[in-house]
Amino acid sequence: MAFDFSSVSTPFRMQPGLRRLAPNAAQLTPSQPGDRAFREKLAVLRTHANQALLCAPGFDASPALRALSAHAAAEHPEALAWDGDALWHARHLGWSLHGDEPRGGGPAEIGAGLHALPGTWRVAALLALAFTEDFAVIDGKTGRIPWLAVCLPSHWAPEDKIGRHFAQVHAPVADNQTLIAASDHLAKLVTGDTRWERFVWTIARDLRLDQHPKRASAPPWSALANADALAAAAFFRTERQTFIPIPAHGQAIFTIHVETQPLAQAIASPEQAHALHEALASMSQSVLAYRGLTDVRDRLLLWLRRRADAHAA
Repeated sequence: MAFDFSSVSTPFRMQPGLRRLAPNAAQLTPSQPGDRAFREKLAVLRTHANQALLCAPGFDASPALRALSAHAAAEHPEALAWDGDALWHARHLGWSLHGDEPRGGGPAEIGAGLHALPGTWRVAALLALAFTEDFAVIDGKTGRIPWLAVCLPSHWAPEDKIGRHFAQVHAPVADNQTLIAASDHLAKLVTGDTRWERFVWTIARDLRLDQHPKRASAPPWSALANADALAAAAFFRTERQTFIPIPAHGQAIFTIHVETQPLAQAIASPEQAHALHEALASMSQSVLAYRGLTDVRDRLLLWLRRRADAHAA
């Protein structure tokens, strides 16, 4: 998993949690056609592109797309080649763009998906399929989000966020006072010269990566399941978020790498089980409600405590 377990802290707080990236740390993850993220992204782009590919009126995304293309080609030349102008080749996918014209002999559904999109969105779509991450642009001058290519949202609708201020984007988040207060500062910070990353996590009841509220409807937690049965049906959902700065334009590309894994597989040590137990135990009632964990917290805590004790024995 891309998730860093050391980011699980106690007491749990909704806060920026930014840390500087190491000089050689990668920010992107190449996709393969068989990957779950790739399959779900392609399905969204073929059937719900209008909910995933969004641009605020009047915004010119070309500097951000060029910066993302250059970063991706430099970081993962085995996955993407870009000539610096109008030729992109996604090596793992077997498809290229010559200008906005798709060409290739890879899986036919990729070509069909690219052809079905407006030409102005094909570069973004190819990059979204070539890499596991979703993308957004943050404008440091206005603090707004003017561009999104997000196929795998975590219970939020990209079409409701486009063009909105960083503070408005986080308005529905529980216990959001710290995030809201820091929003303008954060927007300026991540659009400077330094690369940053942060991690978020939750315990979910659905394995699917695409959790758009209009497309995903997970069954409720079982009220009758004991701690072991509940945990067996639970998943550890994580995001690694990074920022690729474009200081010349006062912008940054926000990358979001979503993963889900069965909870029992995600916890590899007693220390991790203990850390998760303590963080969950310290969540406020508003955060628990926001994350849909109010009715299952005690059973999850029991399972985590047993897991920590069993591993430590």
